[in-house]
Amino acid sequence: MPNPTIDIRLSVLDLAPVIAGNTPADSFRNTLDLARHAENWGYHRYWLAEHHNMPGIASSATSVIIGHVAGGTKTIRVGSGGIMLPNHAPLVIAEQFGTLESLYPGRIDLGLGRAPGSDQAAARALRRGLGSGGQDFPELLSELQSYFNPSSGSPMGVRAVPGEGLDIPIWLLGSSGFSAQLAGQLGLPFAFASHFAPDYLLPAIELYRSHFRPSEALDKPYVMIGLNVVAADTQQEAARLATSQQQQFLNLIRGRTARLSPPVDSMDALWNEQEQALVERQLSYAIVGDQDTIRKRLPVYLEETGADECIVASQIYDHEARLRSYQLLAEVVTHR
Repeated sequence: MPNPTIDIRLSVLDLAPVIAGNTPADSFRNTLDLARHAENWGYHRYWLAEHHNMPGIASSATSVIIGHVAGGTKTIRVGSGGIMLPNHAPLVIAEQFGTLESLYPGRIDLGLGRAPGSDQAAARALRRGLGSGGQDFPELLSELQSYFNPSSGSPMGVRAVPGEGLDIPIWLLGSSGFSAQLAGQLGLPFAFASHFAPDYLLPAIELYRSHFRPSEALDKPYVMIGLNVVAADTQQEAARLATSQQQQFLNLIRGRTARLSPPVDSMDALWNEQEQALVERQLSYAIVGDQDTIRKRLPVYLEETGADECIVASQIYDHEARLRSYQLLAEVVTHR
C-alpha cells in the first residue's frame, strides 16, 4: 500500500548560495536549474531574497535574478522573499516589478520586508537618505501601493510606468509582530521567517489572524511559514548534508560571513555547547532526514501553525544533493 501524501502548497526560498570554491555565476546557473526542476515537481512559487555584503548569498540584485528565473521557466510563480523596502525608493520597486509583471504576466510576487538584509555598514551604503531603521515601513508601503493603484493618488503626481494599474500580489514578510499586525490590518498575505527566527512564529500568526481585515487582495488570512528541509535517501546522509547549514548559522552567530561550506562528518569539533544550542534553536523549524521523517515532522508543523503554505529553504553544498532534497519533499506532498 503506498504511503499517504501530505496536503499542503509548497514553494521554494532560494538564497542563491555561493559555495566554497565557486562564483556567483555558478550560483545563478544552479538557481535556474533548481527553478526548472521545482516547476516540474509541482512547487507553486520560487522566491529569492535580498541580502547584501554576504559572500555566501548571490541574490543581492533581487529583481534582476527574478527576471532570470522567470525568463527560464514557464508556469511557476517567481518573486521576492523579500525586497527590503527601506533600502529602496518605492517608485523604483514599482517600476522594477511593473516591468517583471509586464514581461511575465500573472507570475510575479512582491514580498516585502522592513529589515535591511545586511549589516550596518551595507545598510548605510544602500540607503543614502532613503530612511532608516524600518520605522517608516508603513509609509513606504503605502507609497508603493499608490503607484500600482493610481486611483488612490500617486505622490507628487508621479506615475510608475510600467507598474501603474498592474495586479501584483504584495506579501508582507516578518520575524516579529510588526509586519504580522500590519499585514492583518491591510488584508495582505503574511509569510513568517521561521526558517531562521522561529521563536515568535506562533504569537505572530495569532496577531496576524486576530487583526485581519478582508481586502481586495484577500477575504481571509493566508499564512506561509518558512521551513529548512534537508532530505536525502537515508537519515545519515541528510544529517551530514545539514552540517553545511549548521556551519553557516554558526558563522552568523560568531559575526562572520563566508561561502557555504562543504558538509562534515561531525560538528563536535567546530562548535561549543552554547553555540550548538543557539544554532539548534534557530533551526528548530527544520526537517532533516528521509521521506519517513518528512511524513512524521511536516504534519506536526502544519497542525501547530495552521499554515496555508510552506516555503522551503535548503542550504545544501552539493547541487545534485540539493535537487534530490527538493524532489524527495515534493514526492510526499499533494500539490494544490
